[in-house]
Amino acid sequence: MNLVSIIMNCHNGEKFLAESLKSVFNQTYKNWEIIFFDNVSNDNSKEILKRFNDKRIKYFRTNKLLDLYKARNLAVEKCNGDYISFLDTDDLWTPDKLEKQISFVKENTKFRIVYSNYYVLENKKKKKFIKHKMQLPFGSITQKLLDYYSLGIATVLLEKSLFEKFKFNETYNVIGDFDFFIKLSQKFEIGSIQEPLAFYRLHGNNFSTKRSNIYIEELEHWISQNEKEFLLSKLSLRQQKTLLIKLKIKYFFNRFFGF
Repeated sequence: MNLVSIIMNCHNGEKFLAESLKSVFNQTYKNWEIIFFDNVSNDNSKEILKRFNDKRIKYFRTNKLLDLYKARNLAVEKCNGDYISFLDTDDLWTPDKLEKQISFVKENTKFRIVYSNYYVLENKKKKKFIKHKMQLPFGSITQKLLDYYSLGIATVLLEKSLFEKFKFNETYNVIGDFDFFIKLSQKFEIGSIQEPLAFYRLHGNNFSTKRSNIYIEELEHWISQNEKEFLLSKLSLRQQKTLLIKLKIKYFFNRFFGF
C-alpha cells in the first residue's frame, strides 16, 4: 500500500484547522502521513494539532515567515510518501478522496497526476455547490487549462518523483500552483475524476482573495514570460491581446468567485 504525504502549510490557521484535520483522519485510505509545515504561526494552531496525537503527523516550524511557495517546496522535501497531496488548513476532503485517487492511478498507469471536481463551501451562508458543471478535461490538457482553469490544488494527487525535476516557482505568492500545474501539463498527461472529492472554503479571508492586487501583478508577469510559448504565432497582435485578456478574466473569476 503506497504512502501518501499530505502537505498542510499553516500560518495562523486555527479557525478551521480541526475540521480540516478531521477530514484527513476520516479517510478510508489509512496509509498517509501529514507534513505539517508551520510558517511561524502565533495562534493556537500547534496546540490544536497536538490534540490529534498521532505518530503519522510530522511537525516542522520555520524560523521566519516564508512566502507560500517557498514553504511548499520545503515541505515537499520532508515527504516520505510515494504520492503527495495538498490540503490547506481551511479546506476539507471527502472521506474517500485518497482511496479513489490511489485506485485511479493504479488502474490508469499512464497518469502520474490526477485531480477531481470539488465543492465550494460558502462559510457565511452555510451552503455548498459543485464548482465545475462541465466535464473535467483529462489527458494533454494544457490549452484546456488555459481556456478554463479547473484544477484545484486541494484535489490533486501526484507522484512525489515529479518533484525531482519540477518545483513551485518561488517568485510567486498567489499563482504558483497555476504556474506549476500548467508546466506539468506540458510534460505529462493528467487524469481527472468527475465527482467532487474536496471542499474549498470561501470565507472572505482567503489569502488569494485578500491580495487580489498581487494576483493581477503576478498573472501579468506570468503572461509576459509565457505568451510566446502558449500563443499561436499566426494570431494577430490584436487577437493575442484579446486572448490574454480573456485568460485573465476567466482565471480570476473561476478561481476566486466560483463562476
